[in-house]
Amino acid sequence: MKQSLLLNGPRFEITLKRLCQQLIENHGDFSDTVIIGVQPRGPYMANRLQQEIKTISGAHVHTGALDITFHRDDFRMKGSSPLQASRTDIDFLVDDKVVVFVDDVLWTGRTIRSAMDAIQSFGRPKKIELMVLVDRRFSRQLPIEPDYIGMQVDSIDAQKVIVSWQETDQEDSVVLITEEK
Repeated sequence: MKQSLLLNGPRFEITLKRLCQQLIENHGDFSDTVIIGVQPRGPYMANRLQQEIKTISGAHVHTGALDITFHRDDFRMKGSSPLQASRTDIDFLVDDKVVVFVDDVLWTGRTIRSAMDAIQSFGRPKKIELMVLVDRRFSRQLPIEPDYIGMQVDSIDAQKVIVSWQETDQEDSVVLITEEK
């Protein structure tokens, strides 16, 4: 197994700050914008963005977490063990708001399609945007593209992109894993 470190330490922080600057530029005071992290790893990024936006601009942005487990098109194919749903935490209305979905890695697009289905239970957004830390460009199965990208990775399906977060993994990093034959 070969591991390639793609992002860590100061570069990881700089990438998050750049993404925050883009959000501030496009959404101003965030009065009509909410950020929703797609479970299981998106909420870490969403919370970091919320803190950084507050630090940079002083703006408060409503942030939540969305579980998509039972909206996935493959949830019945996950084997014989019962699925473990994550927690949804959205304590605000999304009606007529710009919803920015946040996730760590965009791969096939199926997770984001599921998130678009799931958010309808909380209202009808005016617009949905997508921010990802890592965009695996050449693996898309659905016509979904991010509006905000931390970094792009050209990878094949046999490779894995692993994002580690300080909150759970004691470090911030992005690693590309290749199985050796």
